Amino acid sequence: MLKKLVLVMLLFQTILSSAQVKTAKNINYAGTTAKKNTLNIFYKADGVADKPVLIFIHGGSWSSGRKETYWWLGRNFARKGIVTVIINYPLAPDAQYGKMADDCALAVKWVKENISGYQASANKLFVMGHSAGAHLAELINSDPIYFQHAGIKNPIKGVILNDPFGLDIHEYLTEAEKDDYYYDFLRTFTNQPAVWKKASPMEYVNDIKNPHLLFYGSKTYGAIKIQTPRLYEKLKANKISVQIKEVKGKSHVPMISQMIFGGNDLYKDIVTFINHQS
Repeated sequence: MLKKLVLVMLLFQTILSSAQVKTAKNINYAGTTAKKNTLNIFYKADGVADKPVLIFIHGGSWSSGRKETYWWLGRNFARKGIVTVIINYPLAPDAQYGKMADDCALAVKWVKENISGYQASANKLFVMGHSAGAHLAELINSDPIYFQHAGIKNPIKGVILNDPFGLDIHEYLTEAEKDDYYYDFLRTFTNQPAVWKKASPMEYVNDIKNPHLLFYGSKTYGAIKIQTPRLYEKLKANKISVQIKEVKGKSHVPMISQMIFGGNDLYKDIVTFINHQS
């Protein structure tokens, strides 16, 4: 009987907590009517102002994925006191990496200029990405050209990379097996090695000034297991605040899908990182 009562109380608490999370959907951040340039905002209507903000860029090999898939990420972070923005961006083959990065920077600009209306602080912006989304998150953070195009200074206080793919896309496309994935990626990065270098966040590591939190799975792709620790070592050598965590037993997709559960350990690490930097 006691066990049933506890379960009912926990269920009620979960429902109540979820009910406090509000969602603003399909806001266009680029002054167009295109769904590829929309974002969703998740925030807790609790009267607490100036909350930190997390902008999430989804993965999907630069050619798939959509913001609606990650509603649970927005809900879970909002319940933990972090206003969360999940964005769409244009995908291959209709766009290449430069256009994707430009639009991600525009999304950050929109958040900077408008997020105070959602009980959040425009001065506490963090960016997180998984897989290809992590590549784009680090690219707009490290290569100054994208925020220059957007007409603002880089406003990102900290970066969270979850199993980032393509930190050195030049290395990957130079050395990888020429399989279906390889040719799919060429739609995003062309077949020109000089472009691959421009598209690699690792090329701009000396321009990175903000704190980083890095995750990668012990069973993920080899390129990720090589390049994520390499980024860590380069940032550490440059005296940039950086933390890294290898998540045991996780392959690439489970590195993000595990976060469906609000009690997942990655939330504790990320919330601690954000609160420490805010």
